[in-house]
Amino acid sequence: MQELQLFEYAVIRVVPRVEREEFINVGVVLYCPKQRFLKVRFLLDEVRIIAFSNTLDMDCLKDNIYSFERICNGDKHGGPIAKLDIASRFRWLTATRSTVVQSSKVHPGLCLDADLTLVKLFEQLVA
Repeated sequence: MQELQLFEYAVIRVVPRVEREEFINVGVVLYCPKQRFLKVRFLLDEVRIIAFSNTLDMDCLKDNIYSFERICNGDKHGGPIAKLDIASRFRWLTATRSTVVQSSKVHPGLCLDADLTLVKLFEQLVA
């Protein structure tokens, strides 16, 4: 029988007006050290986001969200942060910040399959 492994995740949020602290969940980033897993899953529902805030620059927002993916993947186009080890990349992505794209606090859990857990969390918290 496989043993459960510790994972950590955070919800990725779009916060159009930081001072109002209103947000829409658009993704989940999950890190599982034993499985050497760091991955993000997101959905940019433009109609929903524009209905929430019609002043957002969608192209800029897309660039920021896709940078999460590049950093998670360690993509060479992800900049210097993407070159860090997996744990450091996760900590950087989930650091507290006052920007349009933010993450929730980090939450722990136990899983057998990090990829399947990411899908479930995404369905529960975003989709």
